[in-house]
Amino acid sequence: MNTKKYLMAIDAGTGSIRAVIFDTKGNQISVAQKEWTHLEEEGVANSMSFDFEKNWGLVCACIRESIELAGIDTDDILALSATSMREGIILYDAQGKELWAVANVDARASDEVKYLKEYFEGLEEKCYVESGQTFALGALPRLLWLKNNKPEIYERVATISMIGDWILAKLSEIIATDPSNAGTTGIFSLNKRDWVSRMAHEVGLKDDIFPQVLEVGTPTGKVGESVVSETGLSMKTVVVIGGGDVQLGSAGLGVVKTGDVAVLGGSFWQQVVNIPKETPPPEDRNIRVNPHVIPNLSQAEGITFFSGLVMRWFRDAFCALEKREADKREIDVYSLLEEKASEVPVGSYGILPIFSDSMKYSKWYHAAPSFLNLGLDSEKYNHISMFRSLEENAAIVSSINLENIEKFSGIKIEEIVFAGGASKGALWSQILADVTGKKVKIPKVTEATALGGAMAAGVGCGIYKSIESAAKELVVWEKEYMPSMANHKKYQEIKKQWQEAYKVQLELVDRGVTSSMWSAPGI
Repeated sequence: MNTKKYLMAIDAGTGSIRAVIFDTKGNQISVAQKEWTHLEEEGVANSMSFDFEKNWGLVCACIRESIELAGIDTDDILALSATSMREGIILYDAQGKELWAVANVDARASDEVKYLKEYFEGLEEKCYVESGQTFALGALPRLLWLKNNKPEIYERVATISMIGDWILAKLSEIIATDPSNAGTTGIFSLNKRDWVSRMAHEVGLKDDIFPQVLEVGTPTGKVGESVVSETGLSMKTVVVIGGGDVQLGSAGLGVVKTGDVAVLGGSFWQQVVNIPKETPPPEDRNIRVNPHVIPNLSQAEGITFFSGLVMRWFRDAFCALEKREADKREIDVYSLLEEKASEVPVGSYGILPIFSDSMKYSKWYHAAPSFLNLGLDSEKYNHISMFRSLEENAAIVSSINLENIEKFSGIKIEEIVFAGGASKGALWSQILADVTGKKVKIPKVTEATALGGAMAAGVGCGIYKSIESAAKELVVWEKEYMPSMANHKKYQEIKKQWQEAYKVQLELVDRGVTSSMWSAPGI
């Protein structure tokens, strides 16, 4: 008789949806993943819609496939939780039916951001001091856009939640949220870890649409009968409040104490540093501050846009030969690309990729995507050296963001925990160590966000006492990378060159010569 028990985490990322099953010791049993895309809404510039009808089907498919791959009795899945890209919101009517939704970097509300800044002078600054967020990706401008452009939908809005909350609501029929995810709406207090509904009231928006806020690991019920046939789950499984992908990912890395640092290398890269929740956000407003999944902590956060998505684009656009070779050798194409890129010297022959800028939260926009310093020597300047330059660039932008966090928080970074898909790359991990000059630690379970979700599920069903104790029990280290200080010195010079080059590339956008890769609403 099988007495083993399991936990499930559902991870709704920017580029994919995954269902991951763990045993109660933190061992990954199975994973099912489906790529998804969030498309621009027809006629709505800079929009990124979230298709909740189509995407629910993908969620269910991942759940069913993960169960099948695990080969387990679903009655043995004690609990599940969900995590998601932050900022993405879903709106519901009074019956709890979805009305409208957008993914994380939806930037349709540019005019509304400008309106709020012009007619409510000082409001963004006041909200930032309380919430750690600016209007750029917040919910207030998006709600205002909906009110202005689709009033028939806006009038029916009764509740707002985040995308991870939506998954749990579909499973349990209870709409609730947690501080780490809801905090990214900007309608939230870092200190009180609860909604600040007066922010909505001040700008003429509904202030009664905010659901209950529960700390991560709080059970809300069990899987409902209505979704059993769609998902294959058991009605015995407890549904537990999850959190934001970065914060739960941090917990899955053991980043649960003040001063702990992580770099999460997924579709977007995040650089996070744990700080006391009472720490005020920086005066220049260039760093974001979010509630952590640990009740007494916040996280200072830098973001590098599209690092993983850029690499996926580069793979698909330029690496067809490597794809075929990797298939023949039965290895991952990124492993093959790293194998070849390891022969390219530090600095990739001077190639400077221009994609995501370092974080400038108060005025956030990017230059046009490009590669600078390409030469005509095909032995040097080719897709392999360009691939390495992209890895170097992601590490360089991460190091700039971490340096900026050190300056405002007073935290001295000693070591970095690296996880997410990028951390599977030995070359990328070493580059991160060399660029930052810090020891880089890789956890045994690199899918830390899903493990954090499993921790939340385990707390909710009583397997673990708390997220902190779960992290202490489950996080196991696989590798450490020590920096080459000789390479670090070289990268310091490359970093300066890149910053100068990026400044000029932004000027081309300002002059209308090139088009920004992404710009925050209102820029």
